[in-house]
Amino acid sequence: MKFSIQLSADYPDKAYGGDRVYGDMLSQATLADRLGFDSVTITEHHFMNCLMMPAPLQFAVKIAAHTEQLKILTAISILPIRDMRIFAGEVVLADIFTEGRLILGVGRGNFRYEMERLGIPMEETRARFDESLAVLQALLEREEVSWDGDYYKFDPLTVMPRPINPGGPPMMMAAVKPDAIYHCARQGYHVQTTPLAGSKSYLQEQVDAFNRGKEEAGDVGEDLTLTLLRVGFMCHSEMEKRERIQMAHAFLGRFDNVHEGAGIVDNGMVRALPRRQPIDQVAKNALIGMKQEMIDKLSAFDEMGIDRIILNVNFGCDPHETLDSIQYFAEEVMPHFEDGNLGARKIVA
Repeated sequence: MKFSIQLSADYPDKAYGGDRVYGDMLSQATLADRLGFDSVTITEHHFMNCLMMPAPLQFAVKIAAHTEQLKILTAISILPIRDMRIFAGEVVLADIFTEGRLILGVGRGNFRYEMERLGIPMEETRARFDESLAVLQALLEREEVSWDGDYYKFDPLTVMPRPINPGGPPMMMAAVKPDAIYHCARQGYHVQTTPLAGSKSYLQEQVDAFNRGKEEAGDVGEDLTLTLLRVGFMCHSEMEKRERIQMAHAFLGRFDNVHEGAGIVDNGMVRALPRRQPIDQVAKNALIGMKQEMIDKLSAFDEMGIDRIILNVNFGCDPHETLDSIQYFAEEVMPHFEDGNLGARKIVA
């Protein structure tokens, strides 16, 4: 099982400055590279301080310039808000500038607040995504592509430069519902998922759906991977663990607001709303704990067949403590899952 660090800014104080926020993210990426993590993951969200990242491909290129081994995942780039004729060229260049380390995660967007402020009703996002994906794939695979659809109509054109590899970089789909996961894998896509607040049995349904789709994809599905996103933080004591769980619970209150709630945002700052999920469920579901607890929880995911775990370590913690958590995790936990992973390299911070 492989491990990734999600570079998702939680930006509770505007006075801290965007330059410092993304400097912190870059420090996490360079440390993860030195420690032997498989990848880093870049979100995309607009008009808000929660998971703040308006330009994932730009940041991917920046990270590549400062790292040597890391894969760089966008998780996810929101297709319905873009013109695929422009985006296809940006993807090609990002793939070139990252020297082939880019994995393009795409999705339809699930925050009503940002989608509707971009003039896209949530009810249209599925149809817009499906057509956008088809257009993007055509532009990356073929020359002189024309289109006559519901959202795109254009005469023949060729995206330049052409991709390094036919079809562009590997693609990963974000999906939560088991049926959607099945169809993504069946079509030959890597999948990123999360059970959100769901149970272990729901996660098993997601894994089973992926495996069915992967098997039915035949040769195309042979190398497909299933990636799981979880809030995570490596702790040194029970006291620290309790503090981190409380911070994660507050962060998830902000996340719930824009993910499935009212979308109350004050001058770009997402308001924390009361959560339906009790804090003990956060403790159970999140990957927040000390060494043995982390190993035990991750072993269960490994046995289920999860290929990659994305750890969202950015939920309001001190930047230096976050770097310490990343290093502690790499040195004490990753070596237990070395199959397909290089294991941690000792780093003096």
